[in-house]
Amino acid sequence: MHTSKPTLLLAFDFGLKRIGVAFGNTLTKTTTGVGLVEAEDEATRFKKIEALIREWQPEGLVVGVPRHDDGQDNDMTARCERFARQLEGRFGLPCATVDERYTSVIIESCMGGAKAREFKGRVDVGSACLILDQYFLEGR
Repeated sequence: MHTSKPTLLLAFDFGLKRIGVAFGNTLTKTTTGVGLVEAEDEATRFKKIEALIREWQPEGLVVGVPRHDDGQDNDMTARCERFARQLEGRFGLPCATVDERYTSVIIESCMGGAKAREFKGRVDVGSACLILDQYFLEGR
């Protein structure tokens, strides 16, 4: 019987105020929202991320990188790519990036449109789940 060890992953929806976090594995390709990191200052942000990494013990990380509709970089593209490099450097885990266009729009739509803006933390966590789903869909 062939068994394969699942690769455990944490995914991040990076924002200047909040970072949504999701957990999943490559065996079942399922995702679960696990937290929200309030992005006060960089030191506190990474301390909270370190606690999540200790708790969930991922073998890899995934960060969503936003782009404009035409695929060009937007204001947040470089910041998200930098965040991915920082995660990899600080925690010694491989960190992949995926295109996260429309994740917030999709989650907000599922949560009732404009009313979802009242629950921004949930939107961020849901977006992190979609980022990890995208990673799985890309067959990585």
